Amino acid sequence: MSIKIFDSKVRKVVPFDTREEGKVAMYCCGPTVYNYIHIGNARTMLWFEFIRRYFEYRGYDVTYVMNYTDVDDKIIERSKIEKITPDGIALKYTKAFEDDLAAMGAETPDIVSKATDHIGGMIEAIEGLVEKGLAYESEGNVWYSVEKFDGYGKLSGRTLDDMRAGERVEPMPGKHHPLDFSLWKAAKEGEPSWDSPWGPGRPGWHIECSVMSTKYLGMGFDVHGGGTDLIFPHHENEIAQAEGLEDSEFVRHWMHAGMVQMGAEKMSKSLGNIVLAHDAVAQIGGEVLRYWALSGSYRSQVVFSDSALDDARASYERWSTFLSSARHSLGDDMPEAPVHPRRKVGGEGLEGPGSEFTQRFISSMDDDFNSAGAFAAVHELVTEGNKALEATHGGDVEARARLIALTSSFVELIAALGFGFAPSEGGSDVLVGGLVEFLLEMREQARAEKAFERADAIRDKLSELGVITEDTPSGTRWRLGAAD
Repeated sequence: MSIKIFDSKVRKVVPFDTREEGKVAMYCCGPTVYNYIHIGNARTMLWFEFIRRYFEYRGYDVTYVMNYTDVDDKIIERSKIEKITPDGIALKYTKAFEDDLAAMGAETPDIVSKATDHIGGMIEAIEGLVEKGLAYESEGNVWYSVEKFDGYGKLSGRTLDDMRAGERVEPMPGKHHPLDFSLWKAAKEGEPSWDSPWGPGRPGWHIECSVMSTKYLGMGFDVHGGGTDLIFPHHENEIAQAEGLEDSEFVRHWMHAGMVQMGAEKMSKSLGNIVLAHDAVAQIGGEVLRYWALSGSYRSQVVFSDSALDDARASYERWSTFLSSARHSLGDDMPEAPVHPRRKVGGEGLEGPGSEFTQRFISSMDDDFNSAGAFAAVHELVTEGNKALEATHGGDVEARARLIALTSSFVELIAALGFGFAPSEGGSDVLVGGLVEFLLEMREQARAEKAFERADAIRDKLSELGVITEDTPSGTRWRLGAAD
C-alpha cells in the first residue's frame, strides 16, 4: 500500500507522488518570533515534524525546510514593550521556540532559514514581478496585483469577489485593488530597513516563504505545510508570487493542520484564549503534550482541555510502564530503539510476533497519516506485551522470546513516533533500578513474615519518592512517576 494524503488544493485524498523517486522535499511555515508560541502553533509544528519522520520511516530521503520570520511589525512592537532591539526579540523567542519544540521531542529541520538572511533574494524576486507587470510601486511600497494573476484563488477555492466580501484588507493609499498585498514596505522612522530599488524598507510577509522555499527546494517541491489559517491569504499569495514569477507549478501537494480550540473558539492570541507552549511544557511535560498533539488526525480541530490531557497522560504512562517493565524483565536482552528507524515503502521485512502490529501501524499511517489507528495498534501491541510479561515472570521461556520480539516492535514504533522514554544518563537508571528492586525484595520478605506494617511503610516510602508500584499475580511491577 502506498502513502495517500489529503491534498488541500484539490480537496481530496490522493496518492502521494514525489518529484524524484525515493525523495521528499518539504517546507513548513515556521513562527514569527515575537513571543512564545501557543499550544496550537506547537501542534502544527509537531505534526509536520512527525510527517517528516514518517516519510523517513517509510524509506524516503527527506529534505525538510522551515523558516523564521524575524522581521515583522509584531517584532517591532514587542521590542518597544520589552525595551530591547528587534534583533534581540527575534533571538530570544527563536531560542524559546526551539527549546519548547525540543522538549516535545521534535527534531530540528534539515534547513532552518531566517528571513533577514534572504533579503537580497526577496528584492530580486520583487524586481522580477514588477518587470512582468504583476507588481507595482507606490510611494516606496510595492504591491502585488492580484487581478493580473489568473490563478489567484485556486488554493482557497474562492473568486476575488468572494474574497472581498467579509475579508479584512489593508486600507492603504496607492493600492489598485483592495486585495493587492504588500511585497515591499517603505521604511518608517526607527524601524529596521534595507536598501532597495524603491527606497529603504523591508519585505512583506508573504514573499519570504516563496523565496526561501524555492531557494532550497526549487519549484515543484513535494509538500508545503502549515495551519489551515494560512490557506488564505498567506499560501494563496505564495502561489501567486512563485508561479507568477516562474510560470511553473510551485508545490505538488498542500497539507494543512487543523486548529486547536479552547471551548468553542479557535485558540488565538487575538482572542486572548491561549495556552503558551512554554507554560504547558513546564506544567504537563513535553512528551505527554506530544502524545496529545499527535494522537488525533492532523486535519481535525482538537480541543485542549483537562480531560483530553488526562487521557493523553494515562495512555502515555501505559506505554512508559510497559517499556520500564520490559526493560527490568529482559535486562541485557532488552532491544535497543533505532535512532532512525526505516521501513521500505512496501512494508517488506515484517515478521515475528510484533509484525502484525507494525503492519497495522503502517497501514493506518499510509492512509493520510491516520494516527488514531496507528496509536491503537501500538496500544494493542502493549496489551500483548503485558500478557507476555506476566508469563515471563512465571518462567515461561517461549513467552520471554515473544516479549523480546514484541518489545523490539514497540521500541521501533515509538522511535518512529518520536517518543524517547529515555532512561537516566550516566548509569543512574541502573542504580535506581537496583535499589528499587532491593527494597521490593525487602517488602516481599516483610509480607512473607506477615510484617504488613513494615511492608506498607516500604511501599509508602517508594510512593513518596515517586516510585509507583503495582502488585500482580506474578510479582510487583514498578515505574517512576511523580513524587507525592
